[in-house]
Amino acid sequence: MKKIKYLIYGFLSIMMISCGADFLEPLPESAISSVGYFQNDEEIETGVIGMYDAIQGVNSNNLDDNFSIQREYYLTEMRSDNTRTKSSEGEAAQFESYNVTASNGIVSNYYISFYEIIYRANLVLENLDAASEAKSPKFEGEAKFVRAYAYFNLVRLYGDIPLIDHLIGPLEKEIAFTRVPSSEIYDLIISDLKISIQNLDNSFKNRASKAAAQSLLAKVYLTLGTNYSEAQTLLESVITSGEFSLESNFKDVFYTENNDEVIFAIGYTSDLSSESQNISAEWLNSVGRTSGVNYVTADARLALDAKGGNRTEYSYRQDMAQPTQYQVVKYLPNGDSSLDIEPTSSNPELAGNDWIIIRYADVLLMHAEAILAGGQETSATAAINSFQKVRDRAGLTETVTTITKQDLLDERRVELAFENHRFFDLVRFGAAQEVLSAFSSMNDYSFSATDLLLPIPQREINLSNGIMQQNPGY
Repeated sequence: MKKIKYLIYGFLSIMMISCGADFLEPLPESAISSVGYFQNDEEIETGVIGMYDAIQGVNSNNLDDNFSIQREYYLTEMRSDNTRTKSSEGEAAQFESYNVTASNGIVSNYYISFYEIIYRANLVLENLDAASEAKSPKFEGEAKFVRAYAYFNLVRLYGDIPLIDHLIGPLEKEIAFTRVPSSEIYDLIISDLKISIQNLDNSFKNRASKAAAQSLLAKVYLTLGTNYSEAQTLLESVITSGEFSLESNFKDVFYTENNDEVIFAIGYTSDLSSESQNISAEWLNSVGRTSGVNYVTADARLALDAKGGNRTEYSYRQDMAQPTQYQVVKYLPNGDSSLDIEPTSSNPELAGNDWIIIRYADVLLMHAEAILAGGQETSATAAINSFQKVRDRAGLTETVTTITKQDLLDERRVELAFENHRFFDLVRFGAAQEVLSAFSSMNDYSFSATDLLLPIPQREINLSNGIMQQNPGY
């Protein structure tokens, strides 16, 4: 990961050697022992970097590898009305048609990948005694941010899940496989993020920061539909910090690394198999492992054409090889001369584009959402100011006087298109059932209410020996 690699590969090698074959098994994936390794700040730092390495995922076509966020778009964008496969074939097409099965390998890989992230965070937390007094709070803040981030994604995608907040042994199957109420998961998330806010500053963009923790906690409160005033306060702390701003050129958000708009991003380095990503290569026409996924739906194109302003040309483009199809433009690895986008790597499957998880435009729109506080509209000056800034950057400078809930949902769709927010936004705004039902009917898909949660991977059900139960509808 850019600028923060130290001894991570040595650390991971030690873990692999010490754990043997068990390292690759789902049980005890949160129970791996590295006793004796962590003796000082430098060694704990390798564990900290290992957390981000796990989020980064492995750039590989080996299905035994943890892809992590490199396959997240299947579970988010392709389960919304934003994207689909080009061919409507294979396991990938299950997401667009709402026919996901419990044996789907992408569903399973993501689940395992994110529990690996949680394991690595727990590993750091249980070795803080070896850290210096000066470094320990920051290590704790980073580990708790990463754990909260992982659990937030898991609980929104899978519902009730096992809560593993410490290292466990291989025989502790009850902990590893017992699904606890989502409320307990959210309690841990909130607690972790509050500590992260206390312990961190804004030194990093490719690692946890105070602003990232504030932004994420605000989104947690918005998701729960509670504590809107605290969400507003958290977001205003980020806004008034003066450390972040909108890029004047929308293209630069995605093609100028570590810009002023980025709050938290996962870093990648081009042309290095161990440090690159093939996310965006998969979105091209027969360049990556697939023949084209995350292709833009007609519905999303209509929304961007109507409300995207100058964001539209940097959000989707026509596939020149198949002119009836349309591709995502954000994060193009091989560039586009017509859009003045330079290639980010010599091989699109070894792309170096960082993946942005939290950016300032999201904060501004969440700020308006917090002020709306679950209502149908607002004319509050603070909400309008934040909303207007995002629209002004898009060249949509007509003065806004009132923001409706639908206005905000529409603006989030075109501003954050194809960044893995749309599905979560629909659920949080209470619009998923209506929007996805209509979209499904229009495209002859089979959406039902139970599709708002993914299945628990069947391999986890099987390994639990009757402890773990499946989500309804699967």
